[in-house]
Amino acid sequence: MEDEDLIQREDMVVTVSRKGYVKRVPLSTYRAQRRGGKGRSGMSTRDEDFVTKVFIANTHTPVLFFSSRGMVYRLKVWRLPLASPTSIGKALINLLPIEEGERITTIMPMPEDEKTWGDLQLMFSTVKGYVRRNLLSDFVSIQRNGKIAMKLNEGDAINGVEICSDSDNVLLTTAHGQAIRFPTTDVRVFTGRTSIGVRGIKLGDDDLVISMAILRHVDAEPAERTAYLKQANAIRRAAEGDAGADETDGGADAGSGDGASLSTERYAELSAAEQFILTVSVNGYGKRSSAYEYRTSGRGGKGIIAMVVNDRNGPLIGSFPVEDNDEIMLVTDAGKLIRCPINDVRIAGRATQGVTIFNTAEDEKTVSVEHIPESEDEGEGDDSPDGGEDGAEE
Repeated sequence: MEDEDLIQREDMVVTVSRKGYVKRVPLSTYRAQRRGGKGRSGMSTRDEDFVTKVFIANTHTPVLFFSSRGMVYRLKVWRLPLASPTSIGKALINLLPIEEGERITTIMPMPEDEKTWGDLQLMFSTVKGYVRRNLLSDFVSIQRNGKIAMKLNEGDAINGVEICSDSDNVLLTTAHGQAIRFPTTDVRVFTGRTSIGVRGIKLGDDDLVISMAILRHVDAEPAERTAYLKQANAIRRAAEGDAGADETDGGADAGSGDGASLSTERYAELSAAEQFILTVSVNGYGKRSSAYEYRTSGRGGKGIIAMVVNDRNGPLIGSFPVEDNDEIMLVTDAGKLIRCPINDVRIAGRATQGVTIFNTAEDEKTVSVEHIPESEDEGEGDDSPDGGEDGAEE
């Protein structure tokens, strides 16, 4: 018999902050509230810190922690610190053997049944533009001191790990405003963990990959994408009362087909499958663009423009898929934060400059943009469970 055999199975709400504080709270603590309530505090945070990830998992669920140094660590949920809803939690550096300068880039809850891990795949991305695909089953056996997840060249670091399938696409975006989209099948499934992978995008001088995203593949001809984007943007401009500012340039790289038209059924089908990519620059400018504007090409190319990079915008710091009801948090090097709903960010063309999201000072730069989970609500309303004020720091 092991310690884990004595752990009761219970659903937990796991909360992680930007600065690496983690905790678990029993799901039963958060009782259901009626629609329109204020919610309750999910986590107390220190200055310049905020919640970046929330997920619900069983106490016996394994969680993988991937670090920038190419290591992977594993903990069961029951080993995470149990805390009150208003507690700050515990720093990951006190839970994992993380070295100085190493940071956790991805936290992933996994299926409890390890026999199913062979059906899932992981895509790795590094700041130098390399990618690698592995079966999740390669990471079943992980010792307490971690395991090498990916071999890295000098000066390289992992910046993203995502679950993917053969039918998905990979989107890599660089600081200099380039992006490339290619099928996951362009990257073979590696059998080992010590390879550096293959080139995902060809980088220019002093350029770095800032993000990797996994997109759904949609079967649509270039002419269909062009026709859809033309119709969709005409509808959006009419709704906004705008005569054509920031019109999408989806037809610029989609090939011929300006005269194509879509049936009502096909338009609805493409609209239901459409994803939007949020792109943000260091000077606080950003935009949403349809994923249909990012054409699928082969792995290893220079890519296409994701957003105009100039003196006004500065380099890019983030690019990822978003939904209409999402929120984002931007942080500057001066410690200022702004939280805004995605609906406030205008949908614009891929090769455009974007709009102001964060009005930064002249010598101030945006250093981070994070997605805020929908379930993480600020404040604590009258409908909070008993004991809402008993959460002193642990």
